[in-house]
Amino acid sequence: MKFEVERVPDPLGEGFVEVLRASNLFGEERRPRRGKVRDVYDLGETLLIVTTDRISSFDVVLPTLIPHKGRSLHALSTYWFQRTKEIFPNHFLESLDERTMRVVKAERIDIEWVVRAYLYGSAWRAYRSGRRVISGVRLPEGLEMAEELPEVILTPTTKSEVGHDVELSKREAIERGLLSREEWGELEEASLRLFEYYHREAKRRRIIIPDFKLEFGRGPEGLIQIDEPPTHDSARFWDERRYEPGRPQEAHCIDKEYLREYLRRVGFTGEGRPPDIPPSIVREISKRCVASHLVLTGQRSIDDFDLRSVDEALEELGR
Repeated sequence: MKFEVERVPDPLGEGFVEVLRASNLFGEERRPRRGKVRDVYDLGETLLIVTTDRISSFDVVLPTLIPHKGRSLHALSTYWFQRTKEIFPNHFLESLDERTMRVVKAERIDIEWVVRAYLYGSAWRAYRSGRRVISGVRLPEGLEMAEELPEVILTPTTKSEVGHDVELSKREAIERGLLSREEWGELEEASLRLFEYYHREAKRRRIIIPDFKLEFGRGPEGLIQIDEPPTHDSARFWDERRYEPGRPQEAHCIDKEYLREYLRRVGFTGEGRPPDIPPSIVREISKRCVASHLVLTGQRSIDDFDLRSVDEALEELGR
């Protein structure tokens, strides 16, 4: 069997929809490396990447599949990669179907390059606890949750297969031998140039990108962007018209922070058995996956998706 699929009620329409838990394109001859969301097949000089409907949070793959997720992430990644290759080279070669792309094989540099323009997420939690230096970057006093930073900053972390990623400064990265000083300079500049492009394009759709993460590798012809560009899973996307500093943004986001907020509410932050996701939350996550693709590519407006807050979805569950 090439695909491990299930039929589930379509949360965004009538009838049923197929969701993909795992792929097995080549049988026992060539087993994939399974990431949290993607199955990766090594073809020698190139890789095949299949985007499933799995979803993870707090470094744990959850048991519930999200309809329309894999296709939406694949479509948005293809869109971004095709439009940014002149800004900085990337690994994308071609899209083979609505879930699968062929890419250049590269040696991954074990750093996640987190670019931030707003104070949110782990950076806000560190700041709130009293820290003012994050990944070697000093932040000013008096900032609020979700406030725009005085300038865009880079706060890289380690990239680990197991456990949580940790903050990483330029000095630490070079001392650990993860990359050279010259490579750091090139990738720092690339991260900021790519952010400028993504930020400008999102702004045209009235979406704010407060932060995202990138990965890079060493390809046959030099450094290239790998993994994925800003998607529902790797970036935050906020509705510009409803943005308000000083408060959480999950009610109108089209990113994975909505799921994280739900999981915190039910007491899961990565330890113990991961919970099943109830239908009303699945529906809202699925909406956000589809919206992240269709809104950022200019095909739909965020108002078309009738987004509901975690509170509203929990109310529907009777909690």
